[in-house]
Amino acid sequence: MPELTYDLHIHSCLSPCGDGDMTPYNIAAMSALKGLDVIALTDHNSAKNCPALLEAAQGLGVMALPGLEVCTAEEVHAVCLFAQLDAAMAFDAFIYDRLIKIPNKPEVFGAQLICRADDTVVGEEPHLLINAAEVPFDELWDLALSYGGVMFPAHIERTSNSLLSNLGFIPPASKFRTAELKDIHALHTLMAAHPYLQGCHIISNSDAHYLEHIREPGLTIPAKDRTPEAVIAWLRGEY
Repeated sequence: MPELTYDLHIHSCLSPCGDGDMTPYNIAAMSALKGLDVIALTDHNSAKNCPALLEAAQGLGVMALPGLEVCTAEEVHAVCLFAQLDAAMAFDAFIYDRLIKIPNKPEVFGAQLICRADDTVVGEEPHLLINAAEVPFDELWDLALSYGGVMFPAHIERTSNSLLSNLGFIPPASKFRTAELKDIHALHTLMAAHPYLQGCHIISNSDAHYLEHIREPGLTIPAKDRTPEAVIAWLRGEY
C-alpha cells in the first residue's frame, strides 16, 4: 500500500487572504519541487481555480484533488474534497448559491483572482468568499458525500473558525472520519477531551496562503493505489 506525502489544504490567489504568488501553476510547481505526491486546492467557498490547478499539476506529475474550504452557517471551516473535477464544480455552484453575498473590497480584503493553468488572470470573483454559506455543519458530510466527495473539519485546534472553537464540542451525530490539526502536537490533549477523535484519521495540512508555507513532504497517508479515488476513500475512513 503506497504511502503518499500530502498537503490537502492549500489556498490560491482566489482566496482574498491568499498571496498574489499563489497562482495555480506556482502552487503545482512548488509542490512538485518539494516532492509532494498529492495536494488539494481548497479556496474559501470556491473551486473556481481548481480546473487550472489540476491541469498545471498533471503537467508537473503531481496528483491534485479539487476542493474548497466551506465556511458553514456557524462559521466553522471544513474542507470538502472530490475525486472528479466536475463533481467539485457542481458542489461549488451549490455552495456559491448559498454564500451570503457581500461585494468584495480588494483594497481591504484582497483580490480574488481566477486563473488559467499558465497563471493568466481571466476573471475576479466579485463577492467576498470568506463569508459564511447557509449550510449547517451537521449537513455537510452527507452533502459532500452526495457529490462523491468527503468532508473533514479544518484546523480543529484553532481558537477561531474551527469546529471546537465555534461549536464548543463535536456533535454526537457527526459522521466525519478524518480531522485536520494544524499543530499535530495538540493531538493527545484533544483526543482526551474529545473521544470521538480516537476513531478518526488525523492529518495535518499547511493551510498555506504563501508558497513557502506549502508543507514539506514529511507526513504520509496510506492509499490502496495512487489515485484520487483511493485518497478520498481513506479520508472517508473506508480503510
